[in-house]
Amino acid sequence: MSSELSAKVSSRGSARAGSGPGRVVLALVCACQFMVILDASIVNVALPSLDRDLGFTAAGLAWVVNGYLLTFAGLMLLGGRAADLFGHRRTLAAGLLLFSAASLVGGLATAPQVLVAARAVQGVGAAVLAPATLAVINTGFTGDRERARAFGAWSAAGGVGGMAGAVAGGALTTGLSWRWVFLVNVPIGAVLIVVALASLPGARTVRREPLDLPGAVTGTAGLAALIYGVMQSTGHGWTSARVAVPVAAGLLLLAVFLVVEGRFAARPLMPLRLFGIPGAAVGSGMLLLFGGIAVAMWYFTSLFLQNVLGYGALRAGLGQTPAAVVFMVVARFAAGLLPRAGARLLVPAGCCFFLAGFGWLSQAGAGSGYVTGVLGPTLLVAVGIGLTFPTLMAATTAGVPAGDAGVIGGLANTAVQAGGAVGLAVLATAAAARTRAASGSPTTAAALAAGYDRVFLMAAGLGVVIAATALLLPRRRTASR
Repeated sequence: MSSELSAKVSSRGSARAGSGPGRVVLALVCACQFMVILDASIVNVALPSLDRDLGFTAAGLAWVVNGYLLTFAGLMLLGGRAADLFGHRRTLAAGLLLFSAASLVGGLATAPQVLVAARAVQGVGAAVLAPATLAVINTGFTGDRERARAFGAWSAAGGVGGMAGAVAGGALTTGLSWRWVFLVNVPIGAVLIVVALASLPGARTVRREPLDLPGAVTGTAGLAALIYGVMQSTGHGWTSARVAVPVAAGLLLLAVFLVVEGRFAARPLMPLRLFGIPGAAVGSGMLLLFGGIAVAMWYFTSLFLQNVLGYGALRAGLGQTPAAVVFMVVARFAAGLLPRAGARLLVPAGCCFFLAGFGWLSQAGAGSGYVTGVLGPTLLVAVGIGLTFPTLMAATTAGVPAGDAGVIGGLANTAVQAGGAVGLAVLATAAAARTRAASGSPTTAAALAAGYDRVFLMAAGLGVVIAATALLLPRRRTASR
Protein backbone atom coordinates (compact mmCIF):
# COMPACT_ATOMS: atom_id res chain seq x y z
CA MET A 1 0.00 0.00 0.00
CA SER A 2 2.82 2.41 0.87
CA SER A 3 4.33 2.15 -2.62
CA GLU A 4 0.89 2.86 -4.06
CA LEU A 5 0.63 6.03 -1.98
CA SER A 6 3.99 7.23 -3.19
CA ALA A 7 3.13 6.43 -6.78
CA LYS A 8 -0.27 8.10 -6.58
CA VAL A 9 1.05 11.30 -5.11
CA SER A 10 4.05 11.41 -7.43
CA SER A 11 2.01 10.68 -10.54
CA ARG A 12 -0.08 13.79 -9.95
CA GLY A 13 2.77 16.19 -9.77
CA SER A 14 5.18 15.25 -6.98
CA ALA A 15 4.46 14.94 -3.26
CA ARG A 16 5.63 18.41 -2.47
CA ALA A 17 4.38 19.88 0.78
CA GLY A 18 3.03 22.89 -1.06
CA SER A 19 1.32 21.66 -4.23
CA GLY A 20 -1.12 19.17 -5.74
CA PRO A 21 -2.53 16.22 -3.84
CA GLY A 22 0.53 16.31 -1.62
CA ARG A 23 -0.91 19.44 -0.01
CA VAL A 24 -4.17 17.66 0.80
CA VAL A 25 -2.37 14.63 2.26
CA LEU A 26 -0.08 16.85 4.30
CA ALA A 27 -2.99 18.93 5.59
CA LEU A 28 -4.76 15.70 6.56
CA VAL A 29 -1.89 14.24 8.60
CA CYS A 30 -1.16 17.62 10.22
CA ALA A 31 -4.79 18.02 11.24
CA CYS A 32 -4.81 14.49 12.71
CA GLN A 33 -1.62 15.15 14.67
CA PHE A 34 -2.95 18.49 15.91
CA MET A 35 -6.15 16.87 17.18
CA VAL A 36 -4.34 13.97 18.88
CA ILE A 37 -1.88 16.20 20.76
CA LEU A 38 -4.51 18.86 21.51
CA ASP A 39 -6.62 16.31 23.37
CA ALA A 40 -3.72 15.44 25.64
CA SER A 41 -3.92 18.95 27.17
CA ILE A 42 -7.22 20.60 26.28
CA VAL A 43 -9.09 18.85 29.09
CA ASN A 44 -6.84 20.26 31.84
CA VAL A 45 -8.60 23.62 32.05
CA ALA A 46 -12.02 21.91 32.06
CA LEU A 47 -11.26 19.61 35.01
CA PRO A 48 -12.82 21.80 37.74
CA SER A 49 -16.05 22.20 35.74
CA LEU A 50 -16.52 18.53 34.92
CA ASP A 51 -15.62 17.65 38.51
CA ARG A 52 -18.49 19.83 39.74
CA ASP A 53 -20.93 18.31 37.27
CA LEU A 54 -20.00 14.63 37.57
CA GLY A 55 -18.71 14.41 41.14
CA PHE A 56 -15.25 12.85 40.76
CA THR A 57 -13.10 11.74 43.65
CA ALA A 58 -9.67 13.39 43.84
CA ALA A 59 -7.97 10.22 42.59
CA GLY A 60 -10.59 9.63 39.90
CA LEU A 61 -10.23 13.10 38.43
CA ALA A 62 -6.56 12.48 37.59
CA TRP A 63 -7.62 9.54 35.41
CA VAL A 64 -9.45 11.86 33.04
CA VAL A 65 -5.93 12.86 31.96
CA ASN A 66 -3.99 9.69 32.75
CA GLY A 67 -6.49 7.34 31.10
CA TYR A 68 -5.84 9.01 27.76
CA LEU A 69 -2.06 9.23 28.13
CA LEU A 70 -1.70 5.64 29.33
CA THR A 71 -3.48 3.97 26.41
CA PHE A 72 -2.01 6.45 23.93
CA ALA A 73 1.58 5.73 24.89
CA GLY A 74 1.09 2.04 25.66
CA LEU A 75 -0.56 1.01 22.39
CA MET A 76 1.37 2.97 19.75
CA LEU A 77 3.68 0.11 18.79
CA LEU A 78 0.62 -2.05 18.18
CA GLY A 79 -1.04 0.79 16.27
CA GLY A 80 2.04 1.22 14.11
CA ARG A 81 2.14 -2.46 13.17
CA ALA A 82 -1.58 -2.34 12.37
CA ALA A 83 -0.87 0.45 9.87
CA ASP A 84 1.72 -1.76 8.16
CA LEU A 85 -0.52 -4.83 8.06
CA PHE A 86 -3.88 -3.31 7.12
CA GLY A 87 -2.88 -0.23 5.11
CA HIS A 88 -2.42 3.40 6.08
CA ARG A 89 -5.74 4.61 4.64
CA ARG A 90 -7.79 2.01 6.45
CA THR A 91 -5.92 2.41 9.73
CA LEU A 92 -6.06 6.22 9.65
CA ALA A 93 -9.80 6.17 9.04
CA ALA A 94 -10.35 3.56 11.77
CA GLY A 95 -8.33 5.59 14.27
CA LEU A 96 -10.31 8.73 13.44
CA LEU A 97 -13.62 6.87 13.80
CA LEU A 98 -12.65 5.40 17.17
CA PHE A 99 -11.31 8.73 18.43
CA SER A 100 -14.42 10.65 17.33
CA ALA A 101 -16.86 8.08 18.72
CA ALA A 102 -15.09 8.12 22.09
CA SER A 103 -15.18 11.93 22.06
CA LEU A 104 -18.95 11.81 21.52
CA VAL A 105 -19.40 9.41 24.45
CA GLY A 106 -17.16 11.57 26.64
CA GLY A 107 -19.06 14.73 25.77
CA LEU A 108 -22.39 13.11 26.65
CA ALA A 109 -21.14 11.32 29.79
CA THR A 110 -23.25 11.60 32.94
CA ALA A 111 -21.07 9.48 35.24
CA PRO A 112 -17.34 9.66 36.11
CA GLN A 113 -16.73 6.05 35.06
CA VAL A 114 -18.16 6.67 31.60
CA LEU A 115 -15.95 9.70 31.03
CA VAL A 116 -12.78 7.91 32.17
CA ALA A 117 -13.59 4.93 29.93
CA ALA A 118 -14.23 7.28 26.99
CA ARG A 119 -10.87 8.96 27.56
CA ALA A 120 -9.13 5.57 27.58
CA VAL A 121 -10.78 4.67 24.26
CA GLN A 122 -9.78 8.08 22.89
CA GLY A 123 -6.21 7.13 23.72
CA VAL A 124 -6.61 3.85 21.82
CA GLY A 125 -7.84 5.79 18.78
CA ALA A 126 -4.91 8.18 19.08
CA ALA A 127 -2.47 5.25 19.35
CA VAL A 128 -3.83 3.91 16.05
CA LEU A 129 -3.92 7.32 14.41
CA ALA A 130 -0.56 8.88 15.30
CA PRO A 131 1.75 6.18 13.85
CA ALA A 132 -0.36 6.08 10.68
CA THR A 133 0.24 9.80 10.09
CA LEU A 134 4.01 9.27 10.28
CA ALA A 135 3.77 6.24 7.99
CA VAL A 136 1.88 8.32 5.39
CA ILE A 137 4.63 10.96 5.48
CA ASN A 138 7.47 8.46 5.37
CA THR A 139 6.10 6.57 2.37
CA GLY A 140 4.17 9.27 0.51
CA PHE A 141 6.86 11.97 0.47
CA THR A 142 9.84 10.20 -1.01
CA GLY A 143 12.31 13.02 -1.77
CA ASP A 144 14.57 14.22 1.04
CA ARG A 145 13.38 17.81 0.72
CA GLU A 146 9.70 16.92 0.48
CA ARG A 147 9.89 14.54 3.42
CA ALA A 148 11.77 17.10 5.51
CA ARG A 149 9.16 19.77 4.77
CA ALA A 150 6.38 17.34 5.63
CA PHE A 151 8.02 16.43 8.94
CA GLY A 152 8.44 20.13 9.70
CA ALA A 153 4.74 20.81 9.12
CA TRP A 154 3.70 17.68 11.07
CA SER A 155 5.94 18.62 14.02
CA ALA A 156 4.64 22.18 14.03
CA ALA A 157 1.04 20.94 14.03
CA GLY A 158 1.68 18.71 17.04
CA GLY A 159 3.53 21.42 18.92
CA VAL A 160 0.85 23.99 18.33
CA GLY A 161 -1.81 21.42 19.29
CA GLY A 162 -0.13 20.89 22.64
CA MET A 163 0.21 24.62 23.18
CA ALA A 164 -3.34 25.45 22.08
CA GLY A 165 -4.88 23.10 24.63
CA ALA A 166 -5.07 25.62 27.46
CA VAL A 167 -6.43 28.40 25.25
CA ALA A 168 -9.00 26.23 23.46
CA GLY A 169 -10.03 24.44 26.65
CA GLY A 170 -10.51 27.71 28.50
CA ALA A 171 -12.47 29.29 25.66
CA LEU A 172 -14.79 26.30 25.16
CA THR A 173 -15.38 25.75 28.88
CA THR A 174 -16.05 29.43 29.56
CA GLY A 175 -18.08 30.18 26.44
CA LEU A 176 -20.05 26.92 26.12
CA SER A 177 -19.49 23.97 28.46
CA TRP A 178 -16.80 21.48 29.38
CA ARG A 179 -18.66 18.99 27.21
CA TRP A 180 -17.58 20.86 24.09
CA VAL A 181 -13.95 20.08 24.90
CA PHE A 182 -14.89 16.58 23.71
CA LEU A 183 -17.78 17.24 21.33
CA VAL A 184 -15.72 19.57 19.14
CA ASN A 185 -13.78 16.51 17.94
CA VAL A 186 -16.87 14.88 16.44
CA PRO A 187 -17.48 17.16 13.40
CA ILE A 188 -13.74 17.61 12.87
CA GLY A 189 -13.18 13.86 12.95
CA ALA A 190 -16.05 13.27 10.51
CA VAL A 191 -14.54 15.71 8.00
CA LEU A 192 -11.08 14.15 8.35
CA ILE A 193 -12.47 10.65 7.76
CA VAL A 194 -14.00 11.82 4.49
CA VAL A 195 -10.74 13.50 3.45
CA ALA A 196 -8.72 10.40 4.36
CA LEU A 197 -10.94 8.08 2.34
CA ALA A 198 -10.90 10.48 -0.63
CA SER A 199 -7.19 11.41 -0.68
CA LEU A 200 -5.35 8.24 0.38
CA PRO A 201 -5.29 5.17 -1.88
CA GLY A 202 -6.56 1.89 -0.51
CA ALA A 203 -4.30 -1.14 -0.32
CA ARG A 204 -4.88 -3.60 -3.15
CA THR A 205 -4.02 -6.44 -0.83
CA VAL A 206 -3.87 -6.72 2.92
CA ARG A 207 -0.71 -8.32 4.30
CA ARG A 208 -1.81 -11.76 5.43
CA GLU A 209 0.54 -11.98 8.38
CA PRO A 210 -0.44 -13.29 11.80
CA LEU A 211 -0.31 -10.74 14.57
CA ASP A 212 2.58 -11.29 16.95
CA LEU A 213 0.31 -11.95 19.94
CA PRO A 214 3.06 -12.67 22.53
CA GLY A 215 4.89 -9.53 21.44
CA ALA A 216 1.70 -7.47 21.47
CA VAL A 217 0.79 -8.63 25.00
CA THR A 218 4.24 -8.27 26.57
CA GLY A 219 5.13 -5.01 24.78
CA THR A 220 1.82 -3.27 25.41
CA ALA A 221 1.50 -4.49 29.00
CA GLY A 222 5.14 -3.62 29.71
CA LEU A 223 4.83 -0.07 28.43
CA ALA A 224 1.50 0.46 30.17
CA ALA A 225 2.80 -0.86 33.51
CA LEU A 226 5.98 1.20 33.32
CA ILE A 227 4.16 4.42 32.46
CA TYR A 228 1.48 3.77 35.08
CA GLY A 229 4.11 3.29 37.76
CA VAL A 230 5.94 6.45 36.77
CA MET A 231 2.65 8.39 36.86
CA GLN A 232 2.10 7.24 40.44
CA SER A 233 5.44 8.71 41.54
CA THR A 234 4.06 12.26 41.58
CA GLY A 235 1.74 11.35 44.48
CA HIS A 236 3.89 8.70 46.17
CA GLY A 237 7.62 8.30 46.75
CA TRP A 238 9.76 6.41 44.25
CA THR A 239 10.26 3.67 46.83
CA SER A 240 6.51 3.24 47.37
CA ALA A 241 5.08 -0.14 46.37
CA ARG A 242 2.55 1.73 44.20
CA VAL A 243 5.48 2.91 42.09
CA ALA A 244 8.08 0.18 42.46
CA VAL A 245 5.82 -2.79 41.72
CA PRO A 246 4.37 -1.60 38.38
CA VAL A 247 7.74 -0.16 37.27
CA ALA A 248 9.51 -3.46 38.03
CA ALA A 249 6.75 -5.43 36.32
CA GLY A 250 6.91 -3.14 33.31
CA LEU A 251 10.68 -3.49 32.96
CA LEU A 252 10.42 -7.28 33.29
CA LEU A 253 7.69 -7.48 30.63
CA LEU A 254 9.71 -5.25 28.28
CA ALA A 255 12.72 -7.54 28.75
CA VAL A 256 10.52 -10.53 27.87
CA PHE A 257 9.21 -8.54 24.88
CA LEU A 258 12.75 -8.05 23.54
CA VAL A 259 13.52 -11.76 23.93
CA VAL A 260 10.30 -12.72 22.14
CA GLU A 261 10.92 -10.26 19.31
CA GLY A 262 14.54 -11.25 18.86
CA ARG A 263 14.32 -15.03 19.12
CA PHE A 264 10.83 -16.44 18.86
CA ALA A 265 8.48 -14.23 16.81
CA ALA A 266 8.26 -15.19 13.13
CA ARG A 267 6.62 -11.81 12.29
CA PRO A 268 7.64 -9.58 15.21
CA LEU A 269 5.58 -6.61 16.34
CA MET A 270 8.81 -4.59 16.67
CA PRO A 271 11.47 -6.07 14.36
CA LEU A 272 14.78 -5.59 16.18
CA ARG A 273 16.56 -5.40 12.81
CA LEU A 274 15.20 -1.84 12.53
CA PHE A 275 17.69 -0.79 15.19
CA GLY A 276 20.43 -1.74 12.74
CA ILE A 277 19.27 1.07 10.44
CA PRO A 278 21.42 4.20 10.86
CA GLY A 279 19.55 6.71 12.96
CA ALA A 280 16.72 4.51 14.26
CA ALA A 281 18.27 3.50 17.60
CA VAL A 282 20.07 6.82 18.20
CA GLY A 283 17.11 8.89 17.06
CA SER A 284 14.58 7.07 19.24
CA GLY A 285 16.91 7.44 22.23
CA MET A 286 17.16 11.19 21.66
CA LEU A 287 13.39 11.44 21.24
CA LEU A 288 13.05 9.80 24.66
CA LEU A 289 15.21 12.58 26.15
CA PHE A 290 13.39 15.19 24.10
CA GLY A 291 10.13 14.23 25.84
CA GLY A 292 11.61 15.67 29.05
CA ILE A 293 12.58 18.88 27.22
CA ALA A 294 9.02 19.33 25.95
CA VAL A 295 7.53 18.79 29.42
CA ALA A 296 9.90 21.33 30.97
CA MET A 297 9.03 23.88 28.29
CA TRP A 298 5.24 23.68 28.05
CA TYR A 299 4.12 22.16 31.35
CA PHE A 300 6.44 23.82 33.85
CA THR A 301 6.48 27.27 32.25
CA SER A 302 2.67 27.16 32.40
CA LEU A 303 2.91 26.34 36.12
CA PHE A 304 5.42 29.16 36.59
CA LEU A 305 3.06 31.65 34.96
CA GLN A 306 0.11 30.51 37.10
CA ASN A 307 1.68 29.68 40.46
CA VAL A 308 4.48 32.25 40.56
CA LEU A 309 3.27 35.18 38.46
CA GLY A 310 -0.40 34.64 39.34
CA TYR A 311 -1.83 34.17 35.83
CA GLY A 312 -5.11 32.39 35.21
CA ALA A 313 -5.10 29.26 33.05
CA LEU A 314 -6.37 31.03 29.94
CA ARG A 315 -3.96 33.94 30.34
CA ALA A 316 -1.09 31.50 30.90
CA GLY A 317 -1.99 29.74 27.66
CA LEU A 318 -2.01 33.05 25.83
CA GLY A 319 1.32 33.89 27.45
CA GLN A 320 2.88 30.83 25.84
CA THR A 321 1.35 31.49 22.43
CA PRO A 322 4.31 33.58 21.10
CA ALA A 323 6.63 30.62 21.77
CA ALA A 324 4.23 28.29 19.96
CA VAL A 325 4.21 30.59 16.92
CA VAL A 326 8.02 30.77 16.90
CA PHE A 327 8.22 26.99 17.16
CA MET A 328 5.86 26.57 14.21
CA VAL A 329 7.85 28.98 12.03
CA VAL A 330 11.25 27.54 12.97
CA ALA A 331 10.08 23.95 12.42
CA ARG A 332 9.13 24.82 8.84
CA PHE A 333 12.46 26.64 8.40
CA ALA A 334 14.41 23.68 9.80
CA ALA A 335 12.67 21.38 7.34
CA GLY A 336 14.24 23.34 4.49
CA LEU A 337 17.67 23.24 6.13
CA LEU A 338 17.69 19.54 7.01
CA PRO A 339 18.55 18.09 3.58
CA ARG A 340 21.52 20.47 3.28
CA ALA A 341 22.79 20.74 6.86
CA GLY A 342 21.96 17.28 8.21
CA ALA A 343 20.84 16.19 11.68
CA ARG A 344 24.37 16.15 13.12
CA LEU A 345 24.48 19.94 12.71
CA LEU A 346 20.87 20.96 13.34
CA VAL A 347 20.38 19.02 16.58
CA PRO A 348 23.42 20.52 18.40
CA ALA A 349 22.42 23.94 17.07
CA GLY A 350 18.98 23.51 18.59
CA CYS A 351 20.52 22.36 21.86
CA CYS A 352 22.50 25.61 22.06
CA PHE A 353 19.17 27.43 22.16
CA PHE A 354 18.01 25.03 24.89
CA LEU A 355 21.03 25.94 26.99
CA ALA A 356 20.50 29.67 26.50
CA GLY A 357 16.74 29.60 27.03
CA PHE A 358 16.56 27.24 30.00
CA GLY A 359 19.60 28.89 31.59
CA TRP A 360 17.79 32.22 31.36
CA LEU A 361 14.53 30.72 32.67
CA SER A 362 16.35 29.27 35.67
CA GLN A 363 17.08 32.82 36.84
CA ALA A 364 13.39 33.83 36.94
CA GLY A 365 11.74 34.41 40.30
CA ALA A 366 8.63 35.74 41.97
CA GLY A 367 9.61 39.31 41.16
CA SER A 368 10.28 38.67 37.47
CA GLY A 369 8.22 40.32 34.77
CA TYR A 370 6.64 38.43 31.91
CA VAL A 371 8.77 39.85 29.10
CA THR A 372 12.21 39.38 30.64
CA GLY A 373 11.38 36.44 32.91
CA VAL A 374 9.35 34.20 30.60
CA LEU A 375 8.80 35.53 27.09
CA GLY A 376 12.45 36.05 26.13
CA PRO A 377 13.76 32.68 27.34
CA THR A 378 10.78 30.67 26.08
CA LEU A 379 11.27 32.13 22.61
CA LEU A 380 14.85 30.81 22.67
CA VAL A 381 13.70 27.37 23.81
CA ALA A 382 11.01 27.39 21.11
CA VAL A 383 13.70 27.96 18.47
CA GLY A 384 15.57 24.95 19.86
CA ILE A 385 12.47 22.75 19.78
CA GLY A 386 11.68 23.89 16.25
CA LEU A 387 15.17 22.91 15.09
CA THR A 388 15.40 19.57 16.88
CA PHE A 389 11.97 17.92 16.91
CA PRO A 390 11.29 17.57 13.16
CA THR A 391 14.97 16.76 12.64
CA LEU A 392 14.89 13.92 15.16
CA MET A 393 11.67 12.54 13.70
CA ALA A 394 13.13 12.57 10.20
CA ALA A 395 16.41 11.01 11.36
CA THR A 396 14.65 8.23 13.28
CA THR A 397 12.44 7.18 10.38
CA ALA A 398 14.94 7.66 7.53
CA GLY A 399 15.90 4.56 5.57
CA VAL A 400 13.14 2.38 7.04
CA PRO A 401 11.54 -0.09 4.58
CA ALA A 402 8.06 0.96 3.43
CA GLY A 403 6.51 -2.12 5.04
CA ASP A 404 7.81 -1.05 8.45
CA ALA A 405 6.93 2.66 8.22
CA GLY A 406 4.01 2.29 10.61
CA VAL A 407 5.91 0.48 13.35
CA ILE A 408 8.85 2.93 13.25
CA GLY A 409 6.31 5.74 13.49
CA GLY A 410 4.85 4.01 16.53
CA LEU A 411 8.32 3.67 18.05
CA ALA A 412 9.14 7.35 17.48
CA ASN A 413 5.86 8.51 18.99
CA THR A 414 6.18 6.09 21.89
CA ALA A 415 9.66 7.41 22.66
CA VAL A 416 8.39 11.00 22.89
CA GLN A 417 5.34 10.11 25.00
CA ALA A 418 7.22 7.75 27.32
CA GLY A 419 10.01 10.31 27.69
CA GLY A 420 7.42 12.93 28.55
CA ALA A 421 5.76 10.71 31.17
CA VAL A 422 9.07 9.78 32.82
CA GLY A 423 10.34 13.34 32.48
CA LEU A 424 7.24 14.78 34.11
CA ALA A 425 7.56 12.46 37.09
CA VAL A 426 11.29 13.02 37.58
CA LEU A 427 11.13 16.78 37.08
CA ALA A 428 8.05 17.17 39.29
CA THR A 429 9.77 15.22 42.07
CA ALA A 430 12.89 17.40 41.77
CA ALA A 431 10.81 20.57 41.79
CA ALA A 432 8.88 19.49 44.88
CA ALA A 433 12.08 18.63 46.75
CA ARG A 434 13.63 22.03 45.93
CA THR A 435 10.41 23.82 46.89
CA ARG A 436 10.37 22.11 50.28
CA ALA A 437 14.01 23.07 50.84
CA ALA A 438 13.21 26.69 49.98
CA SER A 439 10.06 26.85 52.09
CA GLY A 440 11.74 29.40 54.34
CA SER A 441 11.44 31.97 51.54
CA PRO A 442 9.25 35.01 52.30
CA THR A 443 6.44 33.85 50.01
CA THR A 444 5.13 30.57 48.68
CA ALA A 445 5.63 31.90 45.15
CA ALA A 446 9.35 32.29 45.83
CA ALA A 447 9.63 28.68 47.04
CA LEU A 448 7.74 27.42 43.99
CA ALA A 449 9.95 29.51 41.72
CA ALA A 450 13.01 27.84 43.23
CA GLY A 451 11.55 24.43 42.39
CA TYR A 452 10.77 25.39 38.81
CA ASP A 453 14.23 26.90 38.40
CA ARG A 454 15.73 23.52 39.25
CA VAL A 455 13.56 21.93 36.55
CA PHE A 456 14.82 24.40 33.97
CA LEU A 457 18.45 23.68 34.88
CA MET A 458 17.81 19.95 34.54
CA ALA A 459 16.23 20.55 31.13
CA ALA A 460 19.35 22.42 30.06
CA GLY A 461 21.33 19.33 31.09
CA LEU A 462 19.10 17.15 28.90
CA GLY A 463 19.96 19.47 26.02
CA VAL A 464 23.68 18.81 26.59
CA VAL A 465 23.12 15.03 26.52
CA ILE A 466 21.05 15.26 23.32
CA ALA A 467 23.74 17.37 21.65
CA ALA A 468 26.45 14.86 22.55
CA THR A 469 24.33 11.91 21.39
CA ALA A 470 23.72 13.62 18.04
CA LEU A 471 27.35 12.91 17.16
CA LEU A 472 26.36 9.23 16.84
CA LEU A 473 23.90 9.98 14.03
CA PRO A 474 25.00 9.01 10.51
CA ARG A 475 26.52 11.71 8.38
CA ARG A 476 24.13 13.33 5.94
CA ARG A 477 23.72 12.07 2.42
CA THR A 478 23.50 14.25 -0.63
CA ALA A 479 19.95 15.65 -0.65
CA SER A 480 17.57 14.35 -3.28
CA ARG A 481 15.16 16.70 -4.97
